[in-house]
Amino acid sequence: MKTHLEISNVGIEFPTPKGPFVALQDVNLKIDKGEFISLIGHSGCGKSTVLNIVAGLYQATEGGVILENKEVNEPGPERAVVFQNHSLLPWLTAYQNVELAVKQTCKHMSKKEKQDWILHNLELVHMTHAKDKLPGEVSGGMKQRVGIARALSMEPQVLLMDEPFGALDALTRAHLQDSLMEIHASLGNTVIMITHDVDEAVLLSDRIVMMTNGPSATIGEILPVKLERPRNRIQLADNAEYNHYRHEVLSFLYEKQRKVEPVSPKTSAQKDESTSDAA
Repeated sequence: MKTHLEISNVGIEFPTPKGPFVALQDVNLKIDKGEFISLIGHSGCGKSTVLNIVAGLYQATEGGVILENKEVNEPGPERAVVFQNHSLLPWLTAYQNVELAVKQTCKHMSKKEKQDWILHNLELVHMTHAKDKLPGEVSGGMKQRVGIARALSMEPQVLLMDEPFGALDALTRAHLQDSLMEIHASLGNTVIMITHDVDEAVLLSDRIVMMTNGPSATIGEILPVKLERPRNRIQLADNAEYNHYRHEVLSFLYEKQRKVEPVSPKTSAQKDESTSDAA
């Protein structure tokens, strides 16, 4: 299969008063069209930096990103971003927030076609019933659904998601994960998602990309997830293969990438005290 998106030898450094800080180094990843990729790792490992480079919001110091044989060097509508915060304009309704993106990216459409397209994307996230409500009048999960609808309305080749469900309660998160699986199955977008949730990564992904700790973070391991789709979280709960994938990710995060705290030498008084306590 032809590579859809390629991250090639990407490295980035940021200036600091103490000199350059190398955040990423030698990040290489080839992604096929329609793949669902999760990036996972400890805080500060550069997951969001990778996403921002793919989005064109950051420029890599070394290497670069190629999408459909074109170098990525600025933001573009073929790469839509869904942030952890819904980022909706509070004075616009759900319909109007999606309309903002449609007006910018679908100028070839007639007024009627734009209206139909906005409603279609709200329907994808089950939000047509609240199309006339302001963000302040709906729940956090519903806000995020509108944010996803706005991103999808741009017809992006790549959907970039930065912990899109991280601020939501567990039940709302589960409903949105199910909706995202339905949308991905229907549209076949390439998706790159950052997550800290191991179960979320295994449930949604075709491959899980595990990042090493920074500075100079890079890809430590890539785990292919070969569970059949569509996936049902209840059925997978006792699935041996599913639990194997969970174990592999947890092992990487909490054993291979464990930060070992330096042990300070005990004074002789402390040694005597611990000995007497043990006795």
